[in-house]
Amino acid sequence: MKIVRIFAHRVELPLHETTYKWSGGKSVTVFDSTIVGVETDTGLVGYGEVCPLGPFYLPAYAEGVRAGLRELGPHLLGDDPRQLVKLNRKMDAALKGHPYVKSGIDIACWDILGQASGLPVCELLGGRYGEDIHLYRAISQESPEQMAAKVAGYRAEGYRRFQLKVGGDPDVDIARIFAVAAKLQPGDRLVADANTGWVQHEAIRIAKAVRDVDVYIEQPCLTYEECLAVRRQITQPFVLDENIDDLSILLRAKADLAMDVVNLKISKLGGLTKTKQARDLCVSMGIGMTLEDSWGGDIATAAIAHLAHSTPTEFLFSTTDFNSYVTVSTADGAPQRVNGRMAASKVPGLGVRPKLDVLGPRVVVVE
Repeated sequence: MKIVRIFAHRVELPLHETTYKWSGGKSVTVFDSTIVGVETDTGLVGYGEVCPLGPFYLPAYAEGVRAGLRELGPHLLGDDPRQLVKLNRKMDAALKGHPYVKSGIDIACWDILGQASGLPVCELLGGRYGEDIHLYRAISQESPEQMAAKVAGYRAEGYRRFQLKVGGDPDVDIARIFAVAAKLQPGDRLVADANTGWVQHEAIRIAKAVRDVDVYIEQPCLTYEECLAVRRQITQPFVLDENIDDLSILLRAKADLAMDVVNLKISKLGGLTKTKQARDLCVSMGIGMTLEDSWGGDIATAAIAHLAHSTPTEFLFSTTDFNSYVTVSTADGAPQRVNGRMAASKVPGLGVRPKLDVLGPRVVVVE
């Protein structure tokens, strides 16, 4: 089996809540997503998705995905898409860095591998654990009262895990955490995610101000060293996200006892192949995980679901269903939220069928 064509579509994904806000005044109203297709000489076609959270979150931007595919794609023609480790080595040799560019290709090749073998991707990633998986809901940054009201509303929809977007004014963030915590019930979990938005002394002050609240503190500061300094001075469980972008920093963080939970994003690491490596390493080291991506629609959600569903339950801290946040559906067969949970498809591959009329014309073709 050989790759004969790599192509991409550009799709806009508006939000049901119109705007998504997080630290530093950052916000997005419409996500720019790239749907990547990999076509083989056998007629099998696999799909992946890459959707950066704007150009100001991680070192990634939407048009960069498409430009990167034009640069990288010609090097992969004629290769076997089922040989995932070999293919990833080829991509890394042909294009240094830019893991988000490679992610869509890698996911699409896992889709092909699943179709060719007759197995769902989650079974290839390690096996299916349980019947479904629990989801978290991200709460966009607003006033304490508005955020508390949204948490109460989402809890009524079945969510039991909430990722509160903080990283703003310290006093307001303290009020946000207290307001939301007052709405929770036994069994709920609350994460205060600053997305690098606090400076070190503010992070310590905020964490100590809410020391009696059952809350996880996620990625308070920009650098790893700042986060580690905060971690060593507070008592709450600690999550690292933006700083964890390869295996070397993951190993360093474990050695430093820098976190209790780590957030692994598929495109941040370069695709399912490398995220699986990090996931399996975390399992062996006893570290809980949030498994997700930067953003996306139906295809990204399918990839997330397969990764999360193939993770031992005790190590899966949370995951998410991005397709429920947006107003546009790009594929049939994608996981759907049911009472705050979702399940990976049991159809071979990712189990999704792209809606070609929604995807529109191809904006990248490499053949």
